[in-house]
Amino acid sequence: MTTLRRCLLSLLLAAGLRAAEQPPTLPLGAPAPDFDLPGVDGRQYRLADFAHARVLVVVFTCNHCPTAQYYEERLKQIVTDYRPRGVALVAISPNDPRSVRLDELGWTDLSDSFEEMKLRAEHRGFNFPYLYDGDTETASRAYGPVATPHVFVFDTARKLRYVGAVDDSERPQHVKVHYLRDALDALLEGREPPVQQTKVVGCSVKWAGKADAVKAHLDKLAAEPVTLEKADAAALAALRRNGSGKFRLVNFWATWCAPCVAEFGDLVTIHRMYRHRDFEFVSVSVNRPDEEPAVLAFLKKQQASNRNLLFASTDREALMNAFDPDWAGAVPYTVLLSPEGEVVYRQLGSVDALALRRAIVRALNERKPW
Repeated sequence: MTTLRRCLLSLLLAAGLRAAEQPPTLPLGAPAPDFDLPGVDGRQYRLADFAHARVLVVVFTCNHCPTAQYYEERLKQIVTDYRPRGVALVAISPNDPRSVRLDELGWTDLSDSFEEMKLRAEHRGFNFPYLYDGDTETASRAYGPVATPHVFVFDTARKLRYVGAVDDSERPQHVKVHYLRDALDALLEGREPPVQQTKVVGCSVKWAGKADAVKAHLDKLAAEPVTLEKADAAALAALRRNGSGKFRLVNFWATWCAPCVAEFGDLVTIHRMYRHRDFEFVSVSVNRPDEEPAVLAFLKKQQASNRNLLFASTDREALMNAFDPDWAGAVPYTVLLSPEGEVVYRQLGSVDALALRRAIVRALNERKPW
């Protein structure tokens, strides 16, 4: 083989790999591809398990996508409304969790691992099977979803009759056309769906092969500078008032406090998840001022590129009172403040990282445009 031919073959292979990253979407009229996937309920599901259904809805969705989260309650309601009429709905997560960056988790409390899917299904009370395809993505590639959520509706013969969005707006109050419901009603009545295909809006499917990009993102975060500044009573009072325009998570800790050290990594991860929204994390060490080198060394090891403070005085009581007169002084002590300085979440002792993430997401989402 000549050098030119080798180069041409390499280019063709590279182009093929890029094209394969997003597989083609299943065309209308195609038969439903089989699958063999684990569900969050401990069962293994195949296409044949839904043979009893007059109409089958396969929805590709996930935990982390905010658009997908918008539709969780609507999908539950569709199951409630249409199951008595012979419709089955199954949800499949197509995402490789290793291909999801931390900054893509800014709208969620959970990523897309199988274990986290179990937590989401239980927390939200899913009334439909929720299946994991993140390890091989074989079934997902056979269907070809482009975003989450992406709906595929099959008739009794399991031919694809509708593919696209659930409706025309992720915000319920703006919905004008109920594509999925209209398709189900039509098929159950023996009619053609009024709309057979639509485009979808949502988070792109996280196909496998992005682990290097995720690592590059983590390496970039690890290279960010870590700093430490001393805080007097005035600084701590200002910290408590907030006024930054952001939700502020404040964690009081110490190098000699084992629970503080154990949970600090979770707080750094939380900072990395939500910092591109109206959120900031500030750590405050209650170590003595002369322990600054040890505090800074710990923070660097933790890659804590957030704002870090150290008590500027040995008069700890005065500094504690400046932030919170009702705080007795035990650490760890964690507070989530609204932009106006109101306490949204408070925890004396170790935090439950999932509960904290849920509190942050809830607080942030209450301020987003609706």
